[in-house]
Amino acid sequence: MRRRTLTVLSAAQISGGIGIAVGLTFSSVTVEDLSGSTALSGLAGTATVLGAALLALPTAKSSGRGGRRAGLALAYGCALLGCLVSLLAVGLRSWPLLLAGLVLFGAASAGGLASRYAATDLSPPGHSARHLSLVVWATTIGSVTGPNLAAPAERFSSGLGLPPGGGPFALALVSFAIALGIIMIALRPDPLLLARSAHPAPDASPAPGTSPAPAKGGGTFRTAWRVLRGTPVAVRALVAISVSHTAMVSVMSMTPVHLDHGGSTYTVIGIVISLHIAGMYALSPVVGWLADRAGRTPVLVLGMGLLLAAAVLAGGAGAHDVTRVTVGLVLLGLGWSCGLISGSAMLSEAVPLEHRTPVQGLSDLLTNVCGATGTVIAGVIVGSLSYGVLGAVVAVMVTVTGAWLALARGRIRA
Repeated sequence: MRRRTLTVLSAAQISGGIGIAVGLTFSSVTVEDLSGSTALSGLAGTATVLGAALLALPTAKSSGRGGRRAGLALAYGCALLGCLVSLLAVGLRSWPLLLAGLVLFGAASAGGLASRYAATDLSPPGHSARHLSLVVWATTIGSVTGPNLAAPAERFSSGLGLPPGGGPFALALVSFAIALGIIMIALRPDPLLLARSAHPAPDASPAPGTSPAPAKGGGTFRTAWRVLRGTPVAVRALVAISVSHTAMVSVMSMTPVHLDHGGSTYTVIGIVISLHIAGMYALSPVVGWLADRAGRTPVLVLGMGLLLAAAVLAGGAGAHDVTRVTVGLVLLGLGWSCGLISGSAMLSEAVPLEHRTPVQGLSDLLTNVCGATGTVIAGVIVGSLSYGVLGAVVAVMVTVTGAWLALARGRIRA
């Protein structure tokens, strides 16, 4: 069942990754084209991350009540609707409507994040980071391929009569539909419900022949806050995930705009973002193995160091220095991978099974709210100051967080 679950989740991640990557790559450029404002272009990333944040709660609640299949189906269904709204917005040349579509589009990211936790539901002790990393790794295939399919998708969609610029969103619509089909058809038995039946909560043991009900209080976020307040290790994990994600989306969302100002084509931008996404996912099994062997906190500190190097390299690069920006973006992806995988494994292991879905949902909510805030600030910084200043701000943020994690490890082992 563990192998089957990992295979199904990985297949859905491959398909969904195509849509997420192509949307993240070209949405900021499309918003700038429709609005004529560089500062507003940052709202594309903000809308997508905000959508992931808003859908984190319903996805977790659906998972807590009906299992992982119900939660993931909700996320990908909303993402499909977001693609349709985005196509309409491009046709009407309306950037506010496009932002509304991108909010729904962000539900796919909520689904992708929830899938990594689903991979740990059946993990034995000491293996959760590796299992989580395998599903994260599967995203590599779709995420690296997605941006480079944008140009062919644009030509194909134009032949179908879709508006110019709608190709990426048409491609995302197809990829999300496939991911939804995989989840609905193949994710059986549900891993979370199976884990609950094997390890029922002390006060919620199911009767023979019945399905386990969610643990009392396990679906409330009041419970999640209470669990976090009493679990310092979980708090450290949540902060590390949030900072890693904020640093990554802030720099990545503004990089296409930075390169576009230097005259880079869609093809060049697509290659740069593809390599960045490869950095995010390609080495995730190595990161998972290292987190299980060396410990969660050392890998988190390593991730902050990689994010610092990325901010310095990319932030100091000119709009025409594609090579340096690319190296910085690859390191940015590696640092994010360390933060996400090690932090997610630490968070899942720190709380009881009956409370995991609300805590995980709360983590994704806070992570994406921080990311959305970061993209808003990033757009303002780049629009009013420069891309280099954005790099400096990110460098300070990850340096402070890395130092805090290293010092906290001496007080609380993890």
